[in-house]
Amino acid sequence: MYQYNDFDEAFLRERVAQFRGQVERRIDGSLTEDEFKPLRLMNGLYLQLHAYMLRVAIPYGTLNARQMRQLARIARKWDKGYGHFTTRQNIQYNWPELKDVPEMLDALADVGMHAIQTSGNTIRNVTSDHFAGATADEVTDPRPYAELLRQWSTDHPEFQFLPRKFKVAVTGAEADRAVIRAHDIGLQIVEQDGEIGFRVFVGGGLGRTPMIGKVLRVFLPEADLLPYCEAIVSVYNLLGRRDNKYKARIKITVHENGIEEIRSRVETRFTEIRPQFSGVDQEWLDRIRAQFAAPDFARRDLTEFTVAYDSNPVFRSWVDTNVTAHKRDDHAIVSVSLKAPGQTPGDATSEQMEVLAALAESIGYDELRISHEQNVILPHVARADLPALFEALKEAGLGTANIGLVSDIIACPGMDYCALATARSIPIATEIAERFEELRLEHEIGPLKIKISGCINACGHHHVGHIGILGLDRAGVENYQITLGGSGAEDAVIGTRTGPGFAYDEIVPAIERLLMAYLDLREGPQETFLDAYRRLGMAPFKAALYETEAGDRADAA
Repeated sequence: MYQYNDFDEAFLRERVAQFRGQVERRIDGSLTEDEFKPLRLMNGLYLQLHAYMLRVAIPYGTLNARQMRQLARIARKWDKGYGHFTTRQNIQYNWPELKDVPEMLDALADVGMHAIQTSGNTIRNVTSDHFAGATADEVTDPRPYAELLRQWSTDHPEFQFLPRKFKVAVTGAEADRAVIRAHDIGLQIVEQDGEIGFRVFVGGGLGRTPMIGKVLRVFLPEADLLPYCEAIVSVYNLLGRRDNKYKARIKITVHENGIEEIRSRVETRFTEIRPQFSGVDQEWLDRIRAQFAAPDFARRDLTEFTVAYDSNPVFRSWVDTNVTAHKRDDHAIVSVSLKAPGQTPGDATSEQMEVLAALAESIGYDELRISHEQNVILPHVARADLPALFEALKEAGLGTANIGLVSDIIACPGMDYCALATARSIPIATEIAERFEELRLEHEIGPLKIKISGCINACGHHHVGHIGILGLDRAGVENYQITLGGSGAEDAVIGTRTGPGFAYDEIVPAIERLLMAYLDLREGPQETFLDAYRRLGMAPFKAALYETEAGDRADAA
C-alpha cells in the first residue's frame, strides 16, 4: 500500500496546525459557527443532530494493521468506543468534542491518515473495488490509479469550490464491485489491443434525482488519465449549476446538456490541457505502483482446512458465504461481516478493530479493506488459516455468515445521527435482520441486496438495491417507500417504486410478505430474487406487498 513521504507528512501536519488554530478561535468565540463551517468541512468535520461528526478517509478502502489499531485507539480515547464504516469507504466518529478534533487529526497523521476532502464541494475520497489486487478477474490492480487520482485531486486549486460534491470510483474488473456507474466519474480498467486503458463513465449519482452514468469514452489510454479527468471536472466546474444545489451535480449537467455536448466540450478541453501534462505523472505512477506489489505469498498445506470444512457445518457455512476465490488457489478473500443481527450495520467497536488489526498482522499479510457495503475485508488469507481465523472472529462477535444475504444490509445513519435525515434507518435494518434470523430463512432466500436510506440524499444507496427502502417524513410521521429491481453492479439500473409507502411498524412485515412471495414464485433455489423480479416483473411482488391493505379494505366494505 502507499507509504507517505516527507512531503505528505509535512502537508498533513501543516493542515492540522491550521485547523487547530481555527478550532481555538471557534471555541473562544472569535469565529461564529457560520464562519467556522467552511473551515471545518474542509477537514471532514460535520455538525450532526447531537454532536460534531468526524469523517476520516480510507482511500480506496485500503489500510494496514497499524492504521486500524489507531482507528480503534481514537474511538476509545475521543469517542464512545466505536466507529461507523460508510458506503464511501470512510470511517465516521459520531461523538467527538470539538476541542479534541485537532488531537484526533494529529493521531491520524501519525499513521498516514487524514480527513481532508471527506466533505465539502470538492473531489471526495476516491473509492475502489474492495477485492482489488486479490481476484483473478481483474485486468490489473486499480488502487495505484486511485492513489494517483487522490494525489492529483487533493487541494487542487481549481476544484476546491465546485458546484457540488464530486465522487470518483475505479475498478479493474468487468464485475463491478465499486458501483462505478453511480459516480460522477466511474473508471473501469480495460485492455484493448494489448494496451491498458479506461472505459470512462460520467454523470452517475443517486440522491434526489438518481441516474446511471453514461459512457463518455470507450477507451482512454492510461497515460491520459489525469488530463482527461481534469478536463471533465473543468467542464463541470464551468457548466454546473450554482443557482440550485439540488440541480448542481454533474448528472444534471449531463442531463441538461446531453452526453454528446459534454463529450465535445471535454474532448476540446482535453486537447487544450494535454500538453501541460509532461509525463511526470506516469513516472510517479510507476513509483506508486511499486508500493502495491503483491505480498510474498507462502504456500501452505490444505489438510487442516479440508478436515474442518468437511467436519464442521458451521465453519462450512461461513466459508461458503463469506469467503471468495482468490487469484491463488491456496489463498482466499475473507469478508468479515459488520452486520450481526441486532447490531448497527457498519459499526465496529474499538475491541473489534483491534482484533481485526491483530489478525491482519498475524495471517493477513498486514492488509485490510473497507467495502462500500460496510464490511471489512481480509484480502489475502491462506486457506490453511481459515479455521483459526473463523474461531477468532467468532470470539470477537465478527463470525456472522451472512455476506450478500438478507441481513447484510447497507444502511445510512438515518435520524439517529444525521441532521438531514427524515426517518430512521438503523432500527429498520436491525429489525429486518432479527426477523429473518428468527424465521431461519436467510440462506434459503439466498443472494439479496437490501439497502436503506433515511432521506432523499440516498447515502444508503437504496436506488440500486434489489430491495430499496427510503424513509421519508409524511406530515410528521415516518413513511417508508419500497423500490424493487435496482442494481449497482455491471448491469446497473435504478429500482422501480412499488407504490404507497409503509408506516414504521408496517415496513418489516411488508418485506416479509415480499420475500415469502419470492420463495413461492421462484423457479428453484438457483433463481435469485433479482432474477425472479426480472423474469416476472413488478405485478406479483406488488400484489404481495399490498395484500394486507387490500384485505383490510375488503373487510371494511
